[in-house]
Amino acid sequence: NPDVPQFTDAQAKAWVKNPIDAFILQKLDKEGLKPAAEASRATLIRRVYFDLLGLAPAPSEIDAFVNDKSATAYEKLVDRLLADPRYGERWGQHWLDVARFAESDGYEYDTHRPEAWRYRDYVIRSFNEDKPYDKFVVEQLAGDELAPTDREMRVAAGFARLGPLRKNAGNQAVAFSRNEVLTEMTNTVGAAMLGVTIGCARCHNHKFDPFRQSDYYRLQAYFAASADDDVSIGTPEQEAAWKVASVAYDGQLKQLKTEMKTLTGDARTAMEKELEALKDNPPAPPPSLYSIEDDYAKLAPVHVLARGDYGHPGEEVGPRPLGVLLPDGAPELPENAQKPRLELAKWITDPENPLTARVMVNRIWEGHFGRGIVATPNDFGRMGARPTHPELLDWLADRFVDGGWRVKAMHRMILLSSTYRQSSLPADATAAKEKDPDNKYLSHFTRRRLESEEIRDTMLEISGKLNPQAGGPSVIVPVDPALVQALYKPSQWAVTKDPAEYDRRSIYLFQKRNFHLPFMEVFDAPDEQISCPRREASTDAPQALELLNGDLSNRLADAFAQRISDEARGNADREVRLAYRLASGRAPNANEEKVGLEFLRTQPLREFALAMFNLNAFLYVE
Repeated sequence: NPDVPQFTDAQAKAWVKNPIDAFILQKLDKEGLKPAAEASRATLIRRVYFDLLGLAPAPSEIDAFVNDKSATAYEKLVDRLLADPRYGERWGQHWLDVARFAESDGYEYDTHRPEAWRYRDYVIRSFNEDKPYDKFVVEQLAGDELAPTDREMRVAAGFARLGPLRKNAGNQAVAFSRNEVLTEMTNTVGAAMLGVTIGCARCHNHKFDPFRQSDYYRLQAYFAASADDDVSIGTPEQEAAWKVASVAYDGQLKQLKTEMKTLTGDARTAMEKELEALKDNPPAPPPSLYSIEDDYAKLAPVHVLARGDYGHPGEEVGPRPLGVLLPDGAPELPENAQKPRLELAKWITDPENPLTARVMVNRIWEGHFGRGIVATPNDFGRMGARPTHPELLDWLADRFVDGGWRVKAMHRMILLSSTYRQSSLPADATAAKEKDPDNKYLSHFTRRRLESEEIRDTMLEISGKLNPQAGGPSVIVPVDPALVQALYKPSQWAVTKDPAEYDRRSIYLFQKRNFHLPFMEVFDAPDEQISCPRREASTDAPQALELLNGDLSNRLADAFAQRISDEARGNADREVRLAYRLASGRAPNANEEKVGLEFLRTQPLREFALAMFNLNAFLYVE
């Protein structure tokens, strides 16, 4: 619980709005750097809108904030955005990255998980409700053990099933497949909730961190009794109808197989295609919850595996937390312990656990500054990055726990700091470049490119096409047929029937492991195979090509141009100014306005609208 640095200098005292600033300023002073001036109000509102909602503010909202002269204008803005239901859609995506959320199995078959969207909606609700983070973790690790009849808890426990799953045809090596599942669960809990690379201890003692191989398998043992459980929530009528349809379906399959035995040549080929099509379209089962449960009848002992090979079991171990964080001689859970994952969750969320609060606070910090205090959010170990401000991380973690593990309170503290409100232009650019080229010490705000979801959602928003519908089954949008044909089963990509659904926020698009939407992929959306600790922000030619030539950008350029024309009523001056205000949150400067007017004399408005999507002022937040 470090002491907050104190300052006697009047200028320093004026800059320090809360303890965050005191820790940051202390480091800046030590490094011979000075903080930047405060960002303009127009810049600040755009920054905080994208950080909290993942969308741009409307020109009217910018004007209202800029013209609000009250001392609490910014504070009121932050509070309003934290209460906005779109906040959960933005910050829910951060957690879905960490939780490796996807709606298909991956590997060669990449079978769909039609009910997995319920976990996505659970996450969004949890962030909007400001659910305490410790409760959020417990529900995901052990919701089924905590409240087995509560639907929300059963959905939350589906966290354990979110990873990729290999489904082998023919003779399956059941023990091997089960070991892969347990390995994936264990690795993810270590990375996502504890911020450690415990997975490195699967085959041997960790080479760098103080984790024994036995620690790995003791952690894995908490999940030994866990089994997949699709909890039906269908009505009796739905269940009965499905049984009838299933009987009829099985009869059709049997009949086709029987008929096919007598056929040859083209007739047989045609029958095979008909049979394959039928197999791809079984009757849809009643709605269910994608969850897990403890099945002690299938419980197999957990052994330390030589080189991680299930075929070479060694010492049998029971559930126990990581040894380095326990007193010497701490016992394992007894073999018949009930609710083992709940015991694990209690240990992970214990206020005395030195990792959990620090890891989550670091993730929140990264969401606002683009880089965590620890730049490797899933690795707080020896091979991870050293914290730039270790005392600040300690202090924030203490406040997080003392404040009831409330994420929104942590947002608020960060956003109201002078550190966050700085301009992206350093006070001394030469000193900043020489002494801190990566801006680790935050002498100014780090400019960042929007993430894939932010770009797509904002294009929809400013073009007037964004469908604000929240929640429910994910949307499968149309894509190039040639891409669909490359899938293991093209029939899996069954496009959603209602075209209005295609314009919903990106978080509601179907997340298929082996097939990423081209627009999302070029802007660095994660691959969902493992926990994604932070998004990359590459810059390459395919991004410009997608924005200039892609189907999405061109369709939305038409709509954006129509909106500009309607609101500017055909006046070219107004069209240029409105386009810039919608796309970048500011008016064009004199040169931009001149170039824009010259462009419109020879080119259609839709080409100008398309150009707006390619501006740095649109793609970057300062």
